Amino acid sequence: MVLSAPARAGSPAAERAVRTPVATYLLIALAALVMLAGPAGLNPLYGSGDARACAEQRYEHRWGAVPAELLGGHPLTAAQLSALPPAAPGCVLPATPGKIPELSALTALFVHAGWLHLIGNLLFLFVFGPAVEARLGRIRFLTGYLAIGVLATYGYALAESGTPDAVRALVGASGAIAGVLGAYLRLYPRGRVTALVPLLLFLPLRLPAWLVLGLWFVLQFWSVTSGGDGVAYLVHVIGFVTGWLFAWAARPAGDTLGAPSRTGVAQ
Repeated sequence: MVLSAPARAGSPAAERAVRTPVATYLLIALAALVMLAGPAGLNPLYGSGDARACAEQRYEHRWGAVPAELLGGHPLTAAQLSALPPAAPGCVLPATPGKIPELSALTALFVHAGWLHLIGNLLFLFVFGPAVEARLGRIRFLTGYLAIGVLATYGYALAESGTPDAVRALVGASGAIAGVLGAYLRLYPRGRVTALVPLLLFLPLRLPAWLVLGLWFVLQFWSVTSGGDGVAYLVHVIGFVTGWLFAWAARPAGDTLGAPSRTGVAQ
């Protein structure tokens, strides 16, 4: 999905949107820098081939959110980690005694499993983040983004308790960004997007944002029960609902729900 979201001139949101969405750009920059510095990015210190794949797995378990650690309050032992399939032959995951599980629910939001994972998440944030930040303000937006991401992570941990995935690391900002989508839908229920529909030879169609985001949510909800491809769809569902509720509660008093004009491409 590729979109752009300029606010409608003359609306209250437009007056606030003329300010640079600093919080949105800061979140994007931090996630990009973490990717570049980590083993999934361009850092040559992590080697290549199997060594790099092993380093990525260790990095994700060090900084990612592991459900069993979040619920147990302590890092996994070396014996528990040995049960995980190695990312490469001979790869051993060491214990991380200095890891703080509660903090990992936050650091996991800035760690991504590859460039496609990162770009896909940041694209949604770049498109919808500025409009939500303009309406809520930088502080509300930033604190809400982080809080929603952490809550979605803990919700996922509770759901995965006692399952094989409880010892696997969860990484990515998907929960927080799903929260941004939910908040956008609440704040701009009459917004519209221009979509490229693959089934119609990529013809551009102007569609209501509630339809585009609503279909996205339904797809995530359906995937919770039919998943299995390694994507934590439940995090998306929890984040979206929490974001909608957060925007409902945090919208400034007297601020009317608006509908910024929208141009762009979705697929």
